[in-house]
Amino acid sequence: MREYLLVLFCTAAVTYLLTGPVRKFAIAAGAMPPVRARDVHREPTPRLGGIAMFGGLCAGILVASQLDNLSKVFSQGTDIRALLSGAGIMWLLGVLDDKWGVDALVKLGGQMIAAGVMVWQGVTVITLPVPGVGAVAVSPTQGMVISVTMVVVMVNAVNFIDGLDGLAGGMVCIAAMAFFLYSYRLWYGYTITDAAPAVLFSVLLIGMCLGFLAHNLHPARIFMGDSGSMMLGLMLAVAAISITGRVDPDLITSETGSQTATVHALVPIYIPLLLPLTVIALPLADLLLAVVRRTWAGQSPFAADKRHLHHRLLQVGHSHSRAVLIMYFWAALIAFGTVAFSVTNTGRTVALTLAGLCLVGLVVLLTPRFRPRAPRAVQAFVPPRYRRRKPARAAAPVAEGEAPAAAAAASEPMAELSAKDKELLGGLGKGGSSAVGGRGHGSGRGH
Repeated sequence: MREYLLVLFCTAAVTYLLTGPVRKFAIAAGAMPPVRARDVHREPTPRLGGIAMFGGLCAGILVASQLDNLSKVFSQGTDIRALLSGAGIMWLLGVLDDKWGVDALVKLGGQMIAAGVMVWQGVTVITLPVPGVGAVAVSPTQGMVISVTMVVVMVNAVNFIDGLDGLAGGMVCIAAMAFFLYSYRLWYGYTITDAAPAVLFSVLLIGMCLGFLAHNLHPARIFMGDSGSMMLGLMLAVAAISITGRVDPDLITSETGSQTATVHALVPIYIPLLLPLTVIALPLADLLLAVVRRTWAGQSPFAADKRHLHHRLLQVGHSHSRAVLIMYFWAALIAFGTVAFSVTNTGRTVALTLAGLCLVGLVVLLTPRFRPRAPRAVQAFVPPRYRRRKPARAAAPVAEGEAPAAAAAASEPMAELSAKDKELLGGLGKGGSSAVGGRGHGSGRGH
């Protein structure tokens, strides 16, 4: 565990330190597109954050290769090399899209090429464990199709939720944490060495996301762009594919002592393609809804709109930060709930706990206007929206013939002026000669 923590810290630190220079480079390079109608941010924000994340990935892999236990992952298979190849292609495609823009079909072709390169290097589905049947072998062609499909689906699912500050990075980080617990238990709990690459991939993902989130939380100073979101989706897919078909139930049976206990321990393993999909259940649901919605309207499935799940949370009245936290909550509930069923022997307890948390989540989801106020003693340490507001000052009297809205708008800045300044501005508003030293209208320009 100490080696994993070291890799995580180095990955996060390098990503964090590189994000600042990358932000300056993105501004200088012009990777700062104007605000579009479907965007929720108000000012142009630089992209290309994926450059810093890719640097953190390379740094984490370099550190892992020098450690005693983790270095075995590099010598026992080609998963690391395949990951770097696919992530490099996806990262380069994303950089081009962030700077110049890439057609949707070209982008889809690039995603399939990156997935095909990884399949060619050995990261592919070999067998599918099916409940009640066991491991079902698939042909190389079938394995390639399944693997490429998983990569493309996860890449686009993560890319679709990259619409709010810190949303994509935080949800991928939550998914990586859940997948880390899942794969770490297989390796060290049941001594399944084939799960080692998935553990390392999860740690790298967590470090990349944590290092970048420090710059990407609301209000974001930089966006990860497609260069970051597509790379994160690819890494999630690789972590899932690298463990699929490599878990032998007989090994766990020898540890548990009974077939019944093995079946319970392998709840997520019997459906290994389902677990990585549950950890990104919300992004996947958003992707499917968007495709159906746009196709039904006669549009391209890749056409952008402002009707994603996070957009709807903003429309019902949630603040930017609260919408992101709600998405975090549901992603963690689904991901860790799935992992919990394979850890505990009391499935009823897990189900009741999840049901209670779902109730709490629904209450928060349906009360967007509720904003608790913090005690006065801690108001200096909480965001402004949770502080108690000071009583409003008395409104200025409304002059004859002046609209109440105009008077209210003018009363706020007038409250900060002195009596002499107010008298001067009042004279200017009426066109009186006393306010301008008896010159009347003759002092104006451009008449």
